[in-house]
Amino acid sequence: MSSYLKLIKFDNLLIIALAQLCIKYGLFDPFGIAITLNGFGIALLIIATISIAAAGNIIIEIYNQADTNPKNLIQNTIPEKTANKLFIIFNVIGVLIGFYLANLISRPGFAALFIIISGVFYIYASYLKEILILKNIIIAVLAALSLIVVGIFDLLPAITEKNRASQTVIFSIILDYSIFACMIIMLREIIKDCLTIDRDHNIGIKTIPIIVGKDRTVKLIGILTIIPLIAVVYYIYTYLFSNSNAVISILILIIAPLLYFMIRSFTAESDKHLNILKGILKIILIIASLSLLLYQFVLK
Repeated sequence: MSSYLKLIKFDNLLIIALAQLCIKYGLFDPFGIAITLNGFGIALLIIATISIAAAGNIIIEIYNQADTNPKNLIQNTIPEKTANKLFIIFNVIGVLIGFYLANLISRPGFAALFIIISGVFYIYASYLKEILILKNIIIAVLAALSLIVVGIFDLLPAITEKNRASQTVIFSIILDYSIFACMIIMLREIIKDCLTIDRDHNIGIKTIPIIVGKDRTVKLIGILTIIPLIAVVYYIYTYLFSNSNAVISILILIIAPLLYFMIRSFTAESDKHLNILKGILKIILIIASLSLLLYQFVLK
């Protein structure tokens, strides 16, 4: 069972589900925002999202099996035939639920979003992951879409002329968090490239560590951390500066871990250090998701 959970990257799926729940019950419900999905509907949306993501993780692992690494799940633990079946099953679940939800909110065209994301995962695994930098950007954007999809399905269909202003504010918060998540996932993907540099070299994939070197890439990660740091500081200054409690909370919960991550990245040398950095980013994503629950106390 643990091998199958690793195959679909269950821990990452839990973070997606957590973020979507925090958007629903941290932003929508406390502020009485007009919505289109009830509790059952948001549960279906979460299942659809993580099903498509699980399918994407499986197809990526299938295409990575050319590597001779003994840790490769497809080669050594899970039969490729079984993995392909799971890929199809998860995709079917995600797309069918997507169709149901799209028709439930009277926006049948929205179902195309799940089909497109599923297709992008397949194209990524079979081709796009071989393109330098683009491979990191695509995964980061797909992760960000897992947040935006909540606003698309639950928020947008309920917009009217009367509530447009309030709905727009809430949707903009979702977009801001999605952009932040995109930046953090980008850093995490580059760290993963550093950890899999030998495998990527063996299967002919060009990554940043392969082109510029692993040590330089680790230092580059530290430099790139300045971008989300500046983004968070700008967000605080623009929207939350008048609320001292909110400022202190973000400084402690987001800024401090990012600064710690940046400092550690400049001194990271071994794969153990890189795994620690990857874990720090995962914690930051979880904290950022949970911070959505604080808006009901900050904005009211």
